[in-house]
Amino acid sequence: MSANPNAASVVPAPAKSKKLIVIVAIVALLAIVAAAAYVLMMKNSHRAGDGDEEVSTQTTVPTFLPLDNMVANLADPGGDRFVQLGITLELNDEKTASTVKQYLPSIRNGILLLVSQRTADELLAREGKEKLAADILDEVSAPLGYGSNAKKRSRDEDADEDSPRASRKSPVRRVLFSSFIIQ
Repeated sequence: MSANPNAASVVPAPAKSKKLIVIVAIVALLAIVAAAAYVLMMKNSHRAGDGDEEVSTQTTVPTFLPLDNMVANLADPGGDRFVQLGITLELNDEKTASTVKQYLPSIRNGILLLVSQRTADELLAREGKEKLAADILDEVSAPLGYGSNAKKRSRDEDADEDSPRASRKSPVRRVLFSSFIIQ
């Protein structure tokens, strides 16, 4: 046995070459799967970009439009309570911001009317603030032809229930309170 020292070193060589072949085959298979996944993803992303407005709307950066602070008397008995509100609107884009600015006097009036109908107790609760934000969202969306008050508030003739705007989502995303002081 000691006469042939190379015999022991020859036996492991086939085992190493089998491992190498298996590893190369696995790597090649993974590369093929990765390439196929990449091609599939590229086809899907190309298809999604062809006129799908909803996908592009979700990926756009919002525009924030801060409104001047507003002060309104509350509907509490005695009439000695008031609220100071700082409101910022989150809008889909800059075009919507310019449209909202055109209707700002009407929107501010509507917001002040909404706030003056609330009591301090309503507005001190989180649910009251959330309800007010939802009502303000509807008030801001109405002149743009969206929301539940759009038909009666819009000056356009195409703001009927059957109009395309009635089925689309409003470009006003959220109403954010930057300050909320009740005294």
